[in-house]
Amino acid sequence: MTGQAAGPAAGPAAGQATKHAGGRRPGETRTREAILTAARVCFAERGFDATSLRRIAETAGVDQSLVHHFYGTKENLFLQALELPGKIEEAITAAAQGGLDGIGERVVRAHLSVWDDVSSRPALMTMVRSAAIHRAAAARLRETATGILARALGGVITGEDAMLRTSMVATQLVGLAMMRYVAHLEPLASADTDTVARHYGRAVQAIVTDRD
Repeated sequence: MTGQAAGPAAGPAAGQATKHAGGRRPGETRTREAILTAARVCFAERGFDATSLRRIAETAGVDQSLVHHFYGTKENLFLQALELPGKIEEAITAAAQGGLDGIGERVVRAHLSVWDDVSSRPALMTMVRSAAIHRAAAARLRETATGILARALGGVITGEDAMLRTSMVATQLVGLAMMRYVAHLEPLASADTDTVARHYGRAVQAIVTDRD
C-alpha cells in the first residue's frame, strides 16, 4: 500500500519539474515585465537620478530584492527601459509611403500616434527626458534620429545633404514631443492631433522636399 501511494504523488512533481526545466516560470515572466513597466513609468516621470530601485519596486508591487534579482543594477534596468517599441519605425515607414505630397503631415501624425499610445509613451519619455544627462539615453536618441528615421525616410529624403535634413526632421519631431508631452506647453499640449499635424506638417514638408 505504501508503494502504491508514493507512485502517484511522485508523478505530478516530476512532471511539474520537467515543464519548467530550462525555462522561466510564468510567474517570473509576469514579475519581470511588471518591474520593467514600472521602471519606464518612474524613469519617465522622474528621470534617472531621481528614481530609486525602491520606488520602482513599490510601483511594481514587488519586493526590492526581485528588482535586483531580475535586473541587477539601476543602470541595467534603465538600459532595458530605453528599448523603443518597434511600432515607431513601422509608423514612420508607413507614413513615408504615398509620395511627397502631404508627407510632412503624415509623418507628424504618425509620430503623434506613437506618443499617444500609452504602451509606447513611457519608453519614449524615458529617452527624451534623460538624453541631456545620461549618455545611454542620448545615444538611443541619436540612434532614433540617424537610424530609425534614416531607414524610414531614406526613400524620400535624398541628395548630398540627406542625413542633414533627416536630422532636422528628427529635431522637429523631438522638439514637438518635448513641448507637447514633457513640458506640457499650452495650448500645444491640449491641441487636437489634426490641428498640430496640419500646422507642424508644413515645417517637416519643407525639410523633406527641400523647398520653401
